[in-house]
Amino acid sequence: MAQDAKGNVRAPELLDLTIDNITPNTVRINSQSSDARLTYLMARLVTHLHDFARETRLSTDEWMTALGFLIGCGQISNDVRNEFILLSDVLGLSLLVDSINHPKPPLGTEGSVLGPFHTHDAPVLPNGSSMTADPLGEPMLAVCTVKDTEGRPVAGVKIDIWETDSSGHYDVQHAGRNEPSERCVMVSDEQGRFWFQGLKPVSYPIPHDGPVGKLLQLLSRHCWRPAHVHFMFGKTGWDNLITALYLRGDPYETSDAVFGVKKSLIIDLEEVDSDTAKEYGVKEGIWLLKHDFVLTTEEQTEKLRDQLAVEALEKLGLRMKLVDHLPVPDLD
Repeated sequence: MAQDAKGNVRAPELLDLTIDNITPNTVRINSQSSDARLTYLMARLVTHLHDFARETRLSTDEWMTALGFLIGCGQISNDVRNEFILLSDVLGLSLLVDSINHPKPPLGTEGSVLGPFHTHDAPVLPNGSSMTADPLGEPMLAVCTVKDTEGRPVAGVKIDIWETDSSGHYDVQHAGRNEPSERCVMVSDEQGRFWFQGLKPVSYPIPHDGPVGKLLQLLSRHCWRPAHVHFMFGKTGWDNLITALYLRGDPYETSDAVFGVKKSLIIDLEEVDSDTAKEYGVKEGIWLLKHDFVLTTEEQTEKLRDQLAVEALEKLGLRMKLVDHLPVPDLD
């Protein structure tokens, strides 16, 4: 914080603030940081937030209701449930931010939403293991590969995998959870392969007993997600991929409550034949998920992200420059 020779804090004078001048004055006093990116983010946030209030003629009651809503999101959140992630999801912001930050070339596997139920306690399992303890679900074998955009296998990729049980609940939603279930971590082998046993995914409602669920009710929106399995891929030098595979024909395929479905991520399940059953040591006739995932390098993603950022900023008529791949005002 800037100070004069006597140690007094130096700040712009803020007097006679009105509807018309509160925005530039707020931006002005927020522009004392040496962090150009933070200054830019706060300037745009304040500008859009104030314009929203002016455009909608936001009432005090509405504003207090909104603040109470945010407080409620914080109060219901805990180590295994994050209502703010859920809010970001249902507003479409999660998918938007991921799409901006992790653009994919034509051959790359598209991303999807992380969701609020990823954990960091999933066990690391060897290929072929079962990640479920649910005896009521329909068994499924998943056989997958990880490759680059040239079709070459990528070995040593850490893959987080998680899904609901047959009742449509994640393990962390069950009271008295003692250990992880329907989730695991695997590592791709030298041929880029990984395979595991899980359950045929089912449709399920997102948590709707909190503020976000009440908001969906007010908006006359349903709270359901189509059947899917989550995957997250990570390896040094490669762009982190958070994605999911969705079952074709699910009743919520085209109206996912969190906007996660993309056409390239919709799949059809097969049935395990006798040869596959023998090869992987599973029962013939159970469900079979087969998919080839394609990763992009950090360099590929950064280059494409920079290119798209420059194009988008030029269309907006903004004079910007990229610093660490993020736009800031070009004042030179």
